Amino acid sequence: MAFGTSAPEAAVSITAALKGNNDMAIANVVGSNIFNILAVVGIAAFINPIRVQKSTIIKEFPFAILASVVLLILAHDIKFQGYNENLLTRADGLMLLSLFGIFMYYLIEMALTSKEDMNVDQAKDNISMGKSILMSALGIIGILIGGQLVVNSASSIAIAWGMSENLVGLTIVAVGTSLPEFVTSIIAARKGESDIAIGNVVGSNLFNILFVLGISATISNISVHPIVFIDMIIMIIVTILAYALAATRKSINKFEGAILAMLYIVYTIFIIIRQ
Repeated sequence: MAFGTSAPEAAVSITAALKGNNDMAIANVVGSNIFNILAVVGIAAFINPIRVQKSTIIKEFPFAILASVVLLILAHDIKFQGYNENLLTRADGLMLLSLFGIFMYYLIEMALTSKEDMNVDQAKDNISMGKSILMSALGIIGILIGGQLVVNSASSIAIAWGMSENLVGLTIVAVGTSLPEFVTSIIAARKGESDIAIGNVVGSNLFNILFVLGISATISNISVHPIVFIDMIIMIIVTILAYALAATRKSINKFEGAILAMLYIVYTIFIIIRQ
């Protein structure tokens, strides 16, 4: 589910990388991840306290923190590698994709050991295999076209409003591409399936960093604006914060959810003033 809801981020960031809109490619992922942790988890927890599964606390959250730190190190070439420019290179992209492969192995192993996934009713659906493939293909085409439109429109907004592509990527584009995660998590929270809400967000954030930026950097080197490192550090901090809240009582309550949501408002004000 997390990978499916991250399709818009993939389309936008990969399209931006192909077009040379480096600021938007990376800002979209970082901004989306911050929105997911603060706004999506915050609002979902405020609606219905989130129960956090043991596997999410022990494995998935730490892996998300690790992925965020690895991204910061790989991108900050001037600080950590002594280069003259900060780049996410093709080698960096391949490293991120390798970590994504490890995460996928974990997911597959977890699915195979889960008996629940084996008890699926094999009765024929009303939708045929051919129709399912056609609908999937049309969906992919729609997402790709949507990615093109978002990148072009966001660039136009940046020019018209005098905003940097970085700011547009961190705010308008990030929130827009995160709407599937938002809707999915809110619906899950209202149904009392809060463990799905947090799992969806953590999985989506991992997918954004490891796969979306991994593919984007492999396609074309991504130049990283120095100001984005502040947002990367914020992304790491809020992920650790959510992890700490989740690990304390294996849940995130309404009050903690409200705090997370308010922190997103503070963050948005900060990046607008910063520009």
